[in-house]
Amino acid sequence: MRNPVLTIFYQYNPWHSTIGGIQTFISTFIKYAPTDFEIRLVGTGYDPDLAIGQWHPGTFEGRELQFMPLFWLPEDNVRKLIPTSVKYTLTLMGKNLASDFMHFYRIEPTLATRHWSGEKTLFIQNDIHKQVLAKEGDNAILWRRFPAAYFALERQLVGQFDQIYSCNSDSAELYRRRYPNMAERVRFLNNTVDQDRFFPGQETERQQLRRALAQQLGLPEETQFILFAGRLHPQKDPLRLVGAIAALNHPQAHLLMAGEGELAERIRQEIQRLNLSQHITLLGAVNPPRLAELHRLSQAFVLTSAYEGLPFAALEALASGTPVVTTPAGETPRLLTPDSGIVCVDRTPQTIAQALRHVLQHPDQYPVAACVQVAQPFGAQQVIHGVYADMRDRWQAQAHRSSAEG
Repeated sequence: MRNPVLTIFYQYNPWHSTIGGIQTFISTFIKYAPTDFEIRLVGTGYDPDLAIGQWHPGTFEGRELQFMPLFWLPEDNVRKLIPTSVKYTLTLMGKNLASDFMHFYRIEPTLATRHWSGEKTLFIQNDIHKQVLAKEGDNAILWRRFPAAYFALERQLVGQFDQIYSCNSDSAELYRRRYPNMAERVRFLNNTVDQDRFFPGQETERQQLRRALAQQLGLPEETQFILFAGRLHPQKDPLRLVGAIAALNHPQAHLLMAGEGELAERIRQEIQRLNLSQHITLLGAVNPPRLAELHRLSQAFVLTSAYEGLPFAALEALASGTPVVTTPAGETPRLLTPDSGIVCVDRTPQTIAQALRHVLQHPDQYPVAACVQVAQPFGAQQVIHGVYADMRDRWQAQAHRSSAEG
């Protein structure tokens, strides 16, 4: 029996990945793919030596795969006039890249796939309906201007999926209610954290990393670091975080902002206006090994999002032994324990600042072991191998049916 083929469709390049939870999940899904699956990825081009629209062999995180770039996309951290998802969908039109299994992370590209044979799965990272209807962050996504059009498109396309996985329990339940004839196909799926990369390390190492970074930034040795990691995008509301650091008014606190995005310039202006240049450092895009070090050296990780699924960065922080301060958005508030972080009752800068102040002043209340324990069920190998095992069972059952009919 030949090996089953999985084709992943998403607008990114794993060797030059942009910032985002979907990219993180797909990269981990490739890394931990069993050897009895053939992996293909239809993404975007970065390397000029790779011809557009053709399959190219490659190796990512030790895993062989076939990669097809649909078009050139050297920079995707800042949104373009024409959304990348629209360009990706239009480029996919007229092609047939069907395989045994097909995974999608946006619904728009499946306009091109309705008549393709093979098992199709949709992965949902955010609470899509809250994302479309939310009143905060008006520029977060284009669909917010046309919510009725999005829901009409969803109704038209959702029936083609054999499986729908959501990392947001509210979103999963909403899909079951909206599409009762598909309820058994909708499943909640834990997001993942790569524990090979994100782990607490020894306390001496954590202290050494803090001292080294403080020295590099010209800060006092006793500086307490707060980390934000993610797109500088209205969904994450990083401008609110800058306001929270102003309200914190803590002489030893220093915010590290790892990420790029359309709000970068406005954030710089706000830092300047509030005279916070000695308390906030914009790091830009950070590679995964360096991000893992930042998680280990930080005393707190902070999320100020308007809406979320289950953010990978929160799981990475917890797996690194770092407590999380979060707004009441997404799944993070459901999994945090009293000794692994604080869920703010609202999203005001003052409330966020109060929570950060408590974590910085009482580190003994948030031990490393408690944080790591919360992240334990989200280990990438465990979660991803479970998805592949289900796929393998369905593949073998289909093969046996075909053999019996033959």
